[in-house]
Amino acid sequence: MKQASSVSAAVRAVLAVTAAVLATGSCHHPTNHGTRALVASNRQTEAWVRNFNPLSSRGDLLWPTRAGIYEPLLIFNVLAGEFMPWLAESYYWDATDQVVTFKLRSGVRWSDGEPFTADDVAFTFDLLRHHPTADRNRIWSYLDQVRTEGELEVSFVFHQTFVPGLEQLAAQPILPEHVWRSIEDPVATLNPDPVATGPLTEVVRFDESVYELGRNPDYWQSGKPMFDVLRVPAFPDNDTAVAALQAGTIDWSGNFVPDAKATFVATDPEHRSFWSPLTDGPVFLFTNTTRTPFDRVEVRKALSLAIDRQRIVQQAMRGLTRPADATCLDDAKDRFRSTEATQLDDWTHLDPPAAERLLDEAGFPRGADGLRGFAPAQAWSFEILVPEGWSDWVEATEIISENLAAIGVTASPRELPLDQWTDRGQLGDFDIIIGMTEHRLTPYALYRSLVGSATVRPVGEPAVVNWHRFSDPDADALLMAFEMTSDDELQTELLHRLQLRVVEVAPAIPLFLGPSWGASNSLRFTGFPSADDPYARLSPYSEPDCLLVLTSVHPRE
Repeated sequence: MKQASSVSAAVRAVLAVTAAVLATGSCHHPTNHGTRALVASNRQTEAWVRNFNPLSSRGDLLWPTRAGIYEPLLIFNVLAGEFMPWLAESYYWDATDQVVTFKLRSGVRWSDGEPFTADDVAFTFDLLRHHPTADRNRIWSYLDQVRTEGELEVSFVFHQTFVPGLEQLAAQPILPEHVWRSIEDPVATLNPDPVATGPLTEVVRFDESVYELGRNPDYWQSGKPMFDVLRVPAFPDNDTAVAALQAGTIDWSGNFVPDAKATFVATDPEHRSFWSPLTDGPVFLFTNTTRTPFDRVEVRKALSLAIDRQRIVQQAMRGLTRPADATCLDDAKDRFRSTEATQLDDWTHLDPPAAERLLDEAGFPRGADGLRGFAPAQAWSFEILVPEGWSDWVEATEIISENLAAIGVTASPRELPLDQWTDRGQLGDFDIIIGMTEHRLTPYALYRSLVGSATVRPVGEPAVVNWHRFSDPDADALLMAFEMTSDDELQTELLHRLQLRVVEVAPAIPLFLGPSWGASNSLRFTGFPSADDPYARLSPYSEPDCLLVLTSVHPRE
């Protein structure tokens, strides 16, 4: 991978265009007393699509639609390990743990001036019930009804006790009934002109190369956001985005920055910061378990044993993370780790001879050409799908390809535009794909997405999580028991047992812990989170944490 500090002529040309785009209609420079524009880079694309639909599963959905334009009832702060009030001021359970009631914040208005009420909350969840593809977390698999109690109170009644449901209810972006009740297909619509409660609701500029979101005139947090415009330019790849960050045209970034201390921070340590806590869950290599040979646990473990995670961490990730183990837990969930599961994990370290033995014993020996396959004339040949321009992941898949070739397995990286990579993963249209999965308050959501039958979708039907299409009956029983209790000790015991099942069945191949990439340049704006002030993750793509940042950042005096 080309180092970000070495900017090619092509990158310089893109930067020149970007600089012109940023300057057009902008008074971004601190000596100019006009529009205060916060410039952010969140993901790479050749061109933006005007899609502000929080129900969309499309890969072109624009940030910060789900947490910045629309808002949730509560924000779960990963770093603090607690819920924070947002559209709801508080919540409480009934004595049976089957009804949770949210008390909504008074005085909130939609960006068109209409009042926000409990009816909007009830409508949003009813919309999910009538359009199951929008029900990303299958909320209606445990929800029985939603009741409004006046204008500012709404209760959710479960079929049975389902304690983790609170997280999913709290995180759902809420929609205005008076706008969405007339939309025939709420999942397919692009919603180009959103009406929402968030701090940024006005689309003041949109073209393929840049979009700008202006302040919500009726935002319930008076005086916020403390900037006028959020400007998001399009960058075709990570190198170009990082070059713009290094050039000082980006204030806030979620890009991977190779050797960030030397290439970014050191050039202006007073204002530049790079902070990437290991809180994004692990990055996985997902194998499609509906396809042979990936339906064989021996094969999945063998592939894992062939992978040099230390090399990936040091070379592709520049030493900014560490290898993941079979428990799949990141730093924010370390307190839930099972010592027994960790000790029994015998397939997430590098051991090519062991990988070779497993494949031989599974009936997939090398042929005369040294390649493994279904028969001598049918050598395996797979693609590893990876998002185009994600330079760290691309390099990781190149290393994995080399590792697998060493044990006779041909697996070639294939870069796809982000929307195509997302679609292929969600539809199960792949052999191998690199990706991530859900992680929330406890590891419950992680394990549910890895081994729970409730998250399995048929191939061809979009799956938000569990792209690998795997379930385990024993894990289902443990997940169900977890759902039925609010006892902390029992929950921890169940999570330990789930880890043991994951170690046994190897549903997916954990590679390394996902850093929450975040970089900031406080030359023009300040108030970004940092290791010294960890009020939220710095990563723009960390949702809904980014709402905390959007409402805290302010122009430097």
